[in-house]
Amino acid sequence: MISTKRVLLQASVVLALVALAGFGAMRLEFVQDWALLRVFSTTTPDADAPAEADALSASVCGSRSPIPDPARAEACVLVQAGERLFVVDVGDGSVARLRQWATPFNKIEAVMLTHLHSDHISDLADMHLATWVLQDRPAKLPVYGPVGVEQVTAGFEMAYGIDYGLRNAHHGDSLAPLSVAGFDPRPIDNDALTIIDEGDLKVSAFLVDHPPIVPAYGYRFDYKGRSLVISGDTNKSQAMIDNSRGVDVLFHEAQSNEILNIMIDASRANSADKLAQLFEDIQTYHTTPIEAAEVANEAGVKHLVFYHLAPSPRNSIIANRLLRGVKEVRPDNWTLSVDGTRVTLPVGSDKILLDEVD
Repeated sequence: MISTKRVLLQASVVLALVALAGFGAMRLEFVQDWALLRVFSTTTPDADAPAEADALSASVCGSRSPIPDPARAEACVLVQAGERLFVVDVGDGSVARLRQWATPFNKIEAVMLTHLHSDHISDLADMHLATWVLQDRPAKLPVYGPVGVEQVTAGFEMAYGIDYGLRNAHHGDSLAPLSVAGFDPRPIDNDALTIIDEGDLKVSAFLVDHPPIVPAYGYRFDYKGRSLVISGDTNKSQAMIDNSRGVDVLFHEAQSNEILNIMIDASRANSADKLAQLFEDIQTYHTTPIEAAEVANEAGVKHLVFYHLAPSPRNSIIANRLLRGVKEVRPDNWTLSVDGTRVTLPVGSDKILLDEVD
Protein backbone atom coordinates (compact mmCIF):
# COMPACT_ATOMS: atom_id res chain seq x y z
CA MET A 1 0.00 0.00 0.00
CA ILE A 2 1.41 3.39 -1.01
CA SER A 3 1.93 5.68 1.94
CA THR A 4 0.30 9.12 2.12
CA LYS A 5 3.73 10.67 2.51
CA ARG A 6 4.89 9.11 -0.74
CA VAL A 7 1.78 10.26 -2.61
CA LEU A 8 2.28 13.84 -1.41
CA LEU A 9 5.93 13.71 -2.45
CA GLN A 10 5.01 12.50 -5.94
CA ALA A 11 2.33 15.17 -6.27
CA SER A 12 4.82 17.83 -5.23
CA VAL A 13 7.29 16.62 -7.85
CA VAL A 14 4.61 16.68 -10.57
CA LEU A 15 3.52 20.20 -9.63
CA ALA A 16 7.14 21.36 -9.61
CA LEU A 17 7.67 19.88 -13.08
CA VAL A 18 4.50 21.55 -14.38
CA ALA A 19 5.60 24.90 -12.95
CA LEU A 20 9.07 24.45 -14.43
CA ALA A 21 7.58 23.57 -17.81
CA GLY A 22 5.34 26.63 -17.64
CA PHE A 23 8.32 28.83 -16.80
CA GLY A 24 10.26 27.34 -19.67
CA ALA A 25 7.34 27.82 -22.07
CA MET A 26 7.14 31.51 -21.19
CA ARG A 27 10.67 31.87 -22.53
CA LEU A 28 9.46 30.85 -26.01
CA GLU A 29 8.75 33.83 -28.25
CA PHE A 30 5.46 32.55 -29.67
CA VAL A 31 4.19 31.87 -26.13
CA GLN A 32 5.19 35.38 -25.05
CA ASP A 33 3.35 36.86 -28.05
CA TRP A 34 0.23 34.78 -27.28
CA ALA A 35 0.27 35.90 -23.64
CA LEU A 36 0.64 39.56 -24.60
CA LEU A 37 -2.25 39.24 -27.05
CA ARG A 38 -4.44 37.90 -24.26
CA VAL A 39 -3.43 40.77 -21.94
CA PHE A 40 -4.00 43.49 -24.52
CA SER A 41 -7.34 41.98 -25.53
CA THR A 42 -8.63 42.45 -21.98
CA THR A 43 -7.59 46.13 -21.87
CA THR A 44 -9.18 47.15 -25.18
CA PRO A 45 -12.85 48.20 -25.26
CA ASP A 46 -14.95 45.43 -26.82
CA ALA A 47 -17.23 47.05 -29.40
CA ASP A 48 -19.26 43.83 -29.64
CA ALA A 49 -19.85 43.48 -25.89
CA PRO A 50 -23.53 43.05 -24.96
CA ALA A 51 -25.34 46.21 -23.91
CA GLU A 52 -25.53 46.81 -20.18
CA ALA A 53 -28.87 47.11 -18.43
CA ASP A 54 -30.20 50.67 -18.49
CA ALA A 55 -28.95 52.49 -15.41
CA LEU A 56 -27.45 55.61 -13.91
CA SER A 57 -24.03 54.87 -12.48
CA ALA A 58 -20.98 56.65 -11.13
CA SER A 59 -17.43 55.38 -10.67
CA VAL A 60 -14.80 57.11 -8.57
CA CYS A 61 -11.81 57.57 -10.88
CA GLY A 62 -10.00 59.70 -8.29
CA SER A 63 -10.66 59.53 -4.55
CA ARG A 64 -7.94 61.64 -2.96
CA SER A 65 -7.12 65.25 -2.25
CA PRO A 66 -3.73 66.80 -3.17
CA ILE A 67 -2.20 65.04 -0.14
CA PRO A 68 -0.18 62.30 -1.87
CA ASP A 69 -1.24 58.65 -1.96
CA PRO A 70 0.36 56.36 -4.57
CA ALA A 71 -2.72 54.13 -4.70
CA ARG A 72 -5.18 56.91 -5.59
CA ALA A 73 -5.73 59.59 -8.21
CA GLU A 74 -7.02 63.10 -7.52
CA ALA A 75 -10.67 64.11 -7.78
CA CYS A 76 -12.64 62.47 -10.58
CA VAL A 77 -16.04 60.79 -10.99
CA LEU A 78 -17.16 59.05 -14.20
CA VAL A 79 -20.94 59.26 -14.60
CA GLN A 80 -22.86 57.05 -17.00
CA ALA A 81 -26.52 57.67 -17.86
CA GLY A 82 -27.59 54.90 -20.18
CA GLU A 83 -25.04 55.05 -22.99
CA ARG A 84 -23.95 58.62 -22.22
CA LEU A 85 -20.72 59.33 -20.33
CA PHE A 86 -19.57 62.43 -18.45
CA VAL A 87 -16.56 63.14 -16.26
CA VAL A 88 -16.83 65.39 -13.21
CA ASP A 89 -13.37 66.81 -12.43
CA VAL A 90 -10.17 65.38 -13.82
CA GLY A 91 -7.37 65.52 -11.26
CA ASP A 92 -3.87 64.10 -11.53
CA GLY A 93 -3.79 60.39 -12.37
CA SER A 94 -7.49 60.12 -13.14
CA VAL A 95 -7.18 59.60 -16.90
CA ALA A 96 -4.65 56.83 -16.34
CA ARG A 97 -7.23 55.21 -14.07
CA LEU A 98 -9.88 55.53 -16.80
CA ARG A 99 -7.48 53.99 -19.32
CA GLN A 100 -6.84 51.13 -16.91
CA TRP A 101 -10.59 50.42 -16.97
CA ALA A 102 -10.69 50.40 -20.80
CA THR A 103 -13.14 53.29 -20.70
CA PRO A 104 -14.81 53.98 -24.07
CA PHE A 105 -13.49 57.52 -24.40
CA ASN A 106 -15.42 58.05 -27.62
CA LYS A 107 -18.61 58.10 -25.52
CA ILE A 108 -17.46 60.85 -23.14
CA GLU A 109 -19.58 63.87 -24.06
CA ALA A 110 -18.16 66.48 -21.70
CA VAL A 111 -16.01 67.27 -18.71
CA MET A 112 -17.69 69.15 -15.87
CA LEU A 113 -15.42 71.02 -13.47
CA THR A 114 -16.59 71.81 -9.96
CA HIS A 115 -13.98 74.57 -9.66
CA LEU A 116 -10.56 75.48 -11.01
CA HIS A 117 -8.17 74.24 -8.33
CA SER A 118 -5.29 72.29 -9.87
CA ASP A 119 -6.27 68.95 -8.31
CA HIS A 120 -9.56 69.11 -10.22
CA ILE A 121 -8.20 70.14 -13.65
CA SER A 122 -4.63 68.89 -14.00
CA ASP A 123 -5.41 65.91 -16.26
CA LEU A 124 -7.35 67.95 -18.82
CA ALA A 125 -4.55 67.51 -21.36
CA ASP A 126 -4.61 63.73 -21.03
CA MET A 127 -8.41 63.73 -21.21
CA HIS A 128 -8.21 65.71 -24.43
CA LEU A 129 -5.77 63.23 -25.97
CA ALA A 130 -7.81 60.22 -24.84
CA THR A 131 -11.02 61.58 -26.37
CA TRP A 132 -9.37 62.92 -29.55
CA VAL A 133 -6.91 60.53 -31.22
CA LEU A 134 -8.69 57.46 -32.69
CA GLN A 135 -12.02 58.53 -31.17
CA ASP A 136 -13.84 60.15 -34.13
CA ARG A 137 -14.87 62.99 -31.87
CA PRO A 138 -17.39 65.15 -33.75
CA ALA A 139 -16.29 68.45 -32.19
CA LYS A 140 -13.94 70.00 -29.67
CA LEU A 141 -14.26 68.59 -26.15
CA PRO A 142 -16.90 70.51 -24.14
CA VAL A 143 -15.68 71.62 -20.71
CA TYR A 144 -18.23 73.10 -18.32
CA GLY A 145 -17.07 75.06 -15.30
CA PRO A 146 -16.95 78.38 -13.51
CA VAL A 147 -16.14 81.65 -15.22
CA GLY A 148 -12.42 81.34 -15.93
CA VAL A 149 -12.73 77.96 -17.60
CA GLU A 150 -12.01 79.75 -20.88
CA GLN A 151 -8.60 80.82 -19.58
CA VAL A 152 -7.85 77.32 -18.31
CA THR A 153 -8.68 75.60 -21.59
CA ALA A 154 -6.89 78.28 -23.63
CA GLY A 155 -3.81 77.70 -21.49
CA PHE A 156 -3.87 73.97 -22.12
CA GLU A 157 -4.35 74.59 -25.85
CA MET A 158 -1.38 76.95 -25.90
CA ALA A 159 0.79 74.46 -24.03
CA TYR A 160 -0.25 71.51 -26.20
CA GLY A 161 -0.75 73.27 -29.53
CA ILE A 162 2.56 71.97 -30.87
CA ASP A 163 1.55 68.46 -29.77
CA TYR A 164 -1.73 68.73 -31.71
CA GLY A 165 0.13 69.70 -34.85
CA LEU A 166 2.77 66.99 -34.51
CA ARG A 167 0.21 64.25 -33.97
CA ASN A 168 -1.81 65.45 -36.94
CA ALA A 169 1.31 65.58 -39.13
CA HIS A 170 2.15 62.00 -38.15
CA HIS A 171 -1.30 60.37 -38.11
CA GLY A 172 -3.31 62.58 -40.43
CA ASP A 173 -6.87 63.82 -40.22
CA SER A 174 -8.37 60.33 -40.08
CA LEU A 175 -6.82 59.62 -36.66
CA ALA A 176 -6.02 63.08 -35.25
CA PRO A 177 -8.12 65.71 -37.05
CA LEU A 178 -7.05 69.26 -36.25
CA SER A 179 -10.57 70.50 -36.91
CA VAL A 180 -11.74 69.07 -33.57
CA ALA A 181 -8.50 69.42 -31.60
CA GLY A 182 -8.85 71.49 -28.44
CA PHE A 183 -11.61 72.41 -26.04
CA ASP A 184 -15.03 74.01 -26.15
CA PRO A 185 -15.19 75.96 -22.85
CA ARG A 186 -18.69 76.51 -21.49
CA PRO A 187 -18.76 78.84 -18.49
CA ILE A 188 -21.79 78.21 -16.30
CA ASP A 189 -24.35 80.99 -15.99
CA ASN A 190 -25.39 81.30 -12.34
CA ASP A 191 -28.82 82.39 -13.51
CA ALA A 192 -29.26 79.28 -15.68
CA LEU A 193 -27.78 76.34 -13.78
CA THR A 194 -29.43 73.58 -15.81
CA ILE A 195 -26.69 72.33 -18.13
CA ILE A 196 -28.50 69.50 -19.90
CA ASP A 197 -32.25 68.89 -20.05
CA GLU A 198 -32.90 66.35 -22.79
CA GLY A 199 -35.80 64.02 -22.24
CA ASP A 200 -34.69 61.36 -19.78
CA LEU A 201 -31.51 63.15 -18.66
CA LYS A 202 -31.15 66.32 -16.64
CA VAL A 203 -27.83 67.64 -15.37
CA SER A 204 -27.80 70.66 -13.07
CA ALA A 205 -25.06 72.65 -11.40
CA PHE A 206 -25.52 74.39 -8.07
CA LEU A 207 -23.39 76.79 -6.07
CA VAL A 208 -21.49 75.44 -3.07
CA ASP A 209 -19.56 77.12 -0.25
CA HIS A 210 -15.80 76.98 -0.93
CA PRO A 211 -14.49 80.50 -0.14
CA PRO A 212 -12.46 82.22 -1.43
CA ILE A 213 -13.14 80.11 -4.52
CA VAL A 214 -16.25 81.73 -5.97
CA PRO A 215 -18.04 80.33 -7.83
CA ALA A 216 -17.63 76.63 -7.05
CA TYR A 217 -20.22 74.04 -8.03
CA GLY A 218 -21.73 70.69 -7.21
CA TYR A 219 -23.57 68.68 -9.87
CA ARG A 220 -26.82 66.72 -9.83
CA PHE A 221 -27.71 64.02 -12.39
CA ASP A 222 -31.31 62.83 -12.85
CA TYR A 223 -31.96 59.95 -15.25
CA LYS A 224 -35.21 58.03 -15.65
CA GLY A 225 -36.19 58.33 -12.01
CA ARG A 226 -32.70 57.71 -10.55
CA SER A 227 -30.47 60.45 -9.17
CA LEU A 228 -27.05 61.27 -7.79
CA VAL A 229 -25.17 64.33 -6.59
CA ILE A 230 -21.44 65.10 -6.61
CA SER A 231 -20.36 67.72 -4.09
CA GLY A 232 -17.01 68.92 -5.33
CA ASP A 233 -15.20 70.90 -2.62
CA THR A 234 -17.38 72.65 -0.07
CA ASN A 235 -18.07 73.46 3.52
CA LYS A 236 -21.20 71.93 4.98
CA SER A 237 -23.91 74.06 3.43
CA GLN A 238 -27.65 74.41 3.03
CA ALA A 239 -27.14 74.33 -0.74
CA MET A 240 -25.78 70.79 -0.49
CA ILE A 241 -28.79 69.73 1.56
CA ASP A 242 -31.33 71.41 -0.70
CA ASN A 243 -29.88 70.03 -3.92
CA SER A 244 -29.41 66.51 -2.54
CA ARG A 245 -32.94 66.02 -1.22
CA GLY A 246 -34.15 62.50 -1.83
CA VAL A 247 -31.35 61.47 -4.17
CA ASP A 248 -30.30 57.86 -4.40
CA VAL A 249 -26.59 58.57 -3.90
CA LEU A 250 -24.54 61.51 -2.69
CA PHE A 251 -20.81 61.59 -3.44
CA HIS A 252 -19.48 63.98 -0.79
CA GLU A 253 -15.96 65.12 -0.03
CA ALA A 254 -14.61 64.25 3.42
CA GLN A 255 -11.72 65.83 5.31
CA SER A 256 -10.58 64.86 8.80
CA ASN A 257 -9.54 68.04 10.56
CA GLU A 258 -8.56 65.94 13.57
CA ILE A 259 -5.96 64.06 11.52
CA LEU A 260 -4.82 67.37 10.01
CA ASN A 261 -4.29 68.72 13.54
CA ILE A 262 -2.01 65.78 14.28
CA MET A 263 -0.16 66.53 11.03
CA ILE A 264 0.13 70.17 12.10
CA ASP A 265 1.71 69.18 15.41
CA ALA A 266 4.12 66.83 13.62
CA SER A 267 5.03 69.54 11.10
CA ARG A 268 5.79 72.08 13.78
CA ALA A 269 7.84 69.55 15.72
CA ASN A 270 9.99 69.28 12.59
CA SER A 271 10.12 73.07 12.10
CA ALA A 272 7.95 72.80 8.99
CA ASP A 273 5.89 75.83 9.95
CA LYS A 274 4.72 76.66 6.42
CA LEU A 275 3.39 73.13 5.97
CA ALA A 276 1.59 73.45 9.29
CA GLN A 277 0.07 76.72 8.08
CA LEU A 278 -1.15 75.00 4.92
CA PHE A 279 -2.88 72.28 6.94
CA GLU A 280 -4.50 74.98 9.06
CA ASP A 281 -5.70 76.95 6.03
CA ILE A 282 -7.47 74.05 4.33
CA GLN A 283 -9.67 73.43 7.35
CA THR A 284 -11.71 76.53 6.52
CA TYR A 285 -13.36 75.30 3.31
CA HIS A 286 -13.96 71.56 3.46
CA THR A 287 -16.48 69.19 5.05
CA THR A 288 -15.68 66.62 7.72
CA PRO A 289 -17.03 63.07 7.43
CA ILE A 290 -19.44 63.71 10.30
CA GLU A 291 -20.72 66.87 8.62
CA ALA A 292 -21.14 65.01 5.32
CA ALA A 293 -23.17 62.37 7.15
CA GLU A 294 -25.31 65.13 8.63
CA VAL A 295 -25.91 66.56 5.16
CA ALA A 296 -26.95 63.14 3.87
CA ASN A 297 -29.33 62.63 6.80
CA GLU A 298 -30.94 66.07 6.52
CA ALA A 299 -31.39 65.64 2.76
CA GLY A 300 -32.85 62.14 3.05
CA VAL A 301 -30.09 60.64 0.88
CA LYS A 302 -30.39 56.88 0.48
CA HIS A 303 -26.64 56.17 0.23
CA LEU A 304 -23.60 58.31 0.97
CA VAL A 305 -20.19 57.82 -0.65
CA PHE A 306 -17.20 59.61 0.88
CA TYR A 307 -14.71 60.68 -1.79
CA HIS A 308 -12.03 63.38 -2.29
CA LEU A 309 -10.57 62.17 1.00
CA ALA A 310 -8.15 64.29 3.00
CA PRO A 311 -6.02 62.55 3.92
CA SER A 312 -6.90 59.41 2.00
CA PRO A 313 -6.40 56.39 4.30
CA ARG A 314 -3.50 54.10 3.44
CA ASN A 315 -4.39 51.63 6.19
CA SER A 316 -7.19 50.69 8.56
CA ILE A 317 -5.84 52.87 11.37
CA ILE A 318 -6.13 56.03 9.29
CA ALA A 319 -9.50 54.90 7.90
CA ASN A 320 -10.90 54.36 11.38
CA ARG A 321 -9.61 57.77 12.51
CA LEU A 322 -11.03 59.45 9.42
CA LEU A 323 -14.46 57.94 10.06
CA ARG A 324 -14.53 58.35 13.83
CA GLY A 325 -17.99 59.43 14.91
CA VAL A 326 -19.71 58.78 11.57
CA LYS A 327 -21.60 55.69 12.75
CA GLU A 328 -23.10 57.65 15.63
CA VAL A 329 -24.57 60.10 13.11
CA ARG A 330 -25.36 57.69 10.26
CA PRO A 331 -25.10 54.04 11.32
CA ASP A 332 -25.22 52.55 7.83
CA ASN A 333 -25.86 53.24 4.14
CA TRP A 334 -22.50 54.82 3.49
CA THR A 335 -19.27 53.79 1.76
CA LEU A 336 -15.67 54.96 2.07
CA SER A 337 -14.50 55.06 -1.54
CA VAL A 338 -11.32 53.89 -3.20
CA ASP A 339 -10.38 54.43 -6.82
CA GLY A 340 -12.81 52.16 -8.61
CA THR A 341 -15.76 52.38 -6.22
CA ARG A 342 -18.84 52.15 -8.43
CA VAL A 343 -22.50 52.72 -7.65
CA THR A 344 -25.11 51.48 -10.14
CA LEU A 345 -28.75 52.58 -10.04
CA PRO A 346 -30.82 50.34 -12.35
CA VAL A 347 -33.72 52.07 -14.07
CA GLY A 348 -37.15 50.91 -12.93
CA SER A 349 -35.80 49.79 -9.57
CA ASP A 350 -34.90 51.21 -6.18
CA LYS A 351 -31.77 49.04 -5.94
CA ILE A 352 -28.39 50.61 -5.14
CA LEU A 353 -25.63 48.29 -6.32
CA LEU A 354 -22.07 48.75 -5.08
CA ASP A 355 -18.95 47.15 -6.52
CA GLU A 356 -15.47 48.06 -7.77
CA VAL A 357 -14.34 48.58 -11.34
CA ASP A 358 -11.57 46.12 -12.24
